[in-house]
Amino acid sequence: MNALRAENLVIGGGVVGLSVAFGLLQAGHKVHVLDGADRDLRASHGNFGLTWLQGKGARYAPYSRWTWSAVQQWPAFAEELAEISGQEVALEQPGGFEFFTDSDEHQTFAADLAAQAKTLGHDFTYQSCDGDTLRRNIPGIGPDVTGATYCAHDGHVNPLKLLHALRLSVQRLGGTIQTNATVKDLKRDGAFYRGILADQSQIAADRVFLCAGLGASDLAPQLGFRTIVRPQRGELLITERLETRLPFLSSTIRQVDEGGVQIGGTKAEVGPDDAETLPKMRELARHAVAIWPALAEVNILRSWGALRVVTPDGYPVYGRAPDGGDAFLVTCHSGVTLSPVHAKQLVAWFDDHKDAPNLEGFRDDRF
Repeated sequence: MNALRAENLVIGGGVVGLSVAFGLLQAGHKVHVLDGADRDLRASHGNFGLTWLQGKGARYAPYSRWTWSAVQQWPAFAEELAEISGQEVALEQPGGFEFFTDSDEHQTFAADLAAQAKTLGHDFTYQSCDGDTLRRNIPGIGPDVTGATYCAHDGHVNPLKLLHALRLSVQRLGGTIQTNATVKDLKRDGAFYRGILADQSQIAADRVFLCAGLGASDLAPQLGFRTIVRPQRGELLITERLETRLPFLSSTIRQVDEGGVQIGGTKAEVGPDDAETLPKMRELARHAVAIWPALAEVNILRSWGALRVVTPDGYPVYGRAPDGGDAFLVTCHSGVTLSPVHAKQLVAWFDDHKDAPNLEGFRDDRF
């Protein structure tokens, strides 16, 4: 059977895969992207849309520095995407809050931010305050809130607009995106790599970039990678559009650019099950009303569940095939936050340039 040929094959058409493809194309490479079926479990279709630094890698310096680089690059990256694709991604970086209704949890998290500040230096700024101080500064915060932390570097985007902008940009830069293309088998075949798709068609490539999210759990071992990703379910709510803007952004409550309020923050180890549940929806609603009681009068329009991509230690993995071939594994949870560094910095590592980022802390063989 004749196989389609590609110089650089990106497996995965979500935010991570398209960001990698974007970078490869800008470096002058020819790129073919395989995007799976619509029914696949896709983190890119259900994430919260944060560009978040606060607490990321607080106790793991490589991740904190990598995230810091990403959030700094977001304004220029959003502008570049808009210029190429014509699609704004609704980036805002007003700073973000973590709200607490338990004072011990607040103090523990504040200690994490102090550790993060030691890693990142004076340019990283954060604040921590008690509930009364918070309510004086933001009237309307609920009485059950015992305190909060604030980081001026946090923000958010519209994740579906980001995904659309990346798709358009990849295509306008000359990349090819093949849809409904689920890879079932992947192996090294001499000097190139061969993939067999669900429809039994084949594709051969000089280099492979495995960015398939949860799909990497089956494909990564076929290339000798050690990382086994697992699904973690998060559930979300979205309200009707509000005429007024919320005076804050938090990691669990954010007002999207269209005006509705998105509420999230749950974590459940339930395997490949992305169904929403009534108990978690109640939990989310109670949490939101505890933070901002005015939301009790707002109608919820929709709820959904989505699966995060989680590595064994929660940090990204950037690995090269252990046999020394040209196959790479790129997987992480924070695909939206890290999109700029995936698009602008990883290609130097793929191409073995002298200015490649130091990714030793994210090696696949650390497991």
